[in-house]
Amino acid sequence: MQKNPAQCQFVVALDSIVGKWKPIILYHLLQGKPLRFNELRRLLPDITQRMLTLHLRELEEEEIVQRVIYPQIPPKVEYSITEYGKSLSPVLETLHQWGVAHIERKQLKKAKNEQKETD
Repeated sequence: MQKNPAQCQFVVALDSIVGKWKPIILYHLLQGKPLRFNELRRLLPDITQRMLTLHLRELEEEEIVQRVIYPQIPPKVEYSITEYGKSLSPVLETLHQWGVAHIERKQLKKAKNEQKETD
């Protein structure tokens, strides 16, 4: 790694996909079908409209997500994953698997600690 963190490839990569909601947005878009804004809102009920808009714009700017506006009234906008964005699939799948294993590990540790307290 380089000594200057601003130039570190890890920092650049993580800046593009890290956030409370970005990985979840990407997960839903990686399922294959384009989604409208309100469909994404329904899939992420705890996200605010402002935060969803912000994350979608950032992902679009990074060319990970594509926004298509259909010329109709009312306007129809769909979001989909780009070919470039699909390259994140193995990374996100690995993170998901690690997260599952990490949760199991934490639960096991908690159960062991509770067992020690009752002994």
